[in-house]
Amino acid sequence: MTSPDSQTEALDDKYLDTTFIQGREFQKFSIDHQIFFEPVDSEEADRMGIQHQVFSKVFDNKLIFPPIPRPQRVLDCGYGTGSWAIEVAEQHPECEVTGVDIFPYIDPNDTPDNLWLQVDDLNCPFTFSPDHFDLVHSRLLATGINRDRWPSYIEDIKRVLKPGGWVQLIEIYFNIQSYSGLMDETHALRQWSSQLMGSLQEMKDPRVGTKLANLLAAAGLENIRSEMIALPFSAWPKEPKNRDIGAMNRENVQKLLPALGLYPFTQLLGMSPQEFEELMKRAKQEADEPSLKVYFPL
Repeated sequence: MTSPDSQTEALDDKYLDTTFIQGREFQKFSIDHQIFFEPVDSEEADRMGIQHQVFSKVFDNKLIFPPIPRPQRVLDCGYGTGSWAIEVAEQHPECEVTGVDIFPYIDPNDTPDNLWLQVDDLNCPFTFSPDHFDLVHSRLLATGINRDRWPSYIEDIKRVLKPGGWVQLIEIYFNIQSYSGLMDETHALRQWSSQLMGSLQEMKDPRVGTKLANLLAAAGLENIRSEMIALPFSAWPKEPKNRDIGAMNRENVQKLLPALGLYPFTQLLGMSPQEFEELMKRAKQEADEPSLKVYFPL
């Protein structure tokens, strides 16, 4: 990793090589090194754009939660398609925003002048200078950060924060829940959850969202606030805002279930393409069923 103040290195072509699995495109470097297992094609980029819109609705268009009126340096870990980092850079033109991800989804030439995008594996130790950032933002890295890396990942974040700096973490707990109590082990959504988490648990920690507060406390960080939010799969809630969130999230969920499950189910668990397609068909139907009232803990 390099800082915006240092000389930029040319992107190694190994990060651009891709491979295809059942018609979806994956980063070969990530697959070969077991870093992350989600597609990197245009379909997935579109889904992540929808997901960012959903989060914007959930958080009332607030990008930065801590009280930082004039951030000078911000680090975005796992920038994806760059939606969050770009908006922060545009809203704070005086701020240096740095994004790090394992796959270069976007051309840096299409981003604001105060945004620097870098390609690197966040499982490796940070090389940023200590006491450098006002804020470190980390979102949806449970399927990318190695299970045993999380304590040192948080330590790295702490080290690069300025005194008085803040960290903002957002993770989904992939154990799909149902408010109705009607969902049981025969449902495809419950099978999706259990098989996804089971296939990844030796490498990754899909439950890390429930542990973030303890990880931060163990690293010596203070003023910790943790909150769990129900992210509805469709427009089943009665409360207007959550109903709107569910309606917006429907398309994201319909795309996320197969995107997140394809590699683990077919390559790690040995599920046949036909079995996978049948499970996804049932899961998508259940996600749309108002009586189940399903959601992700966020």
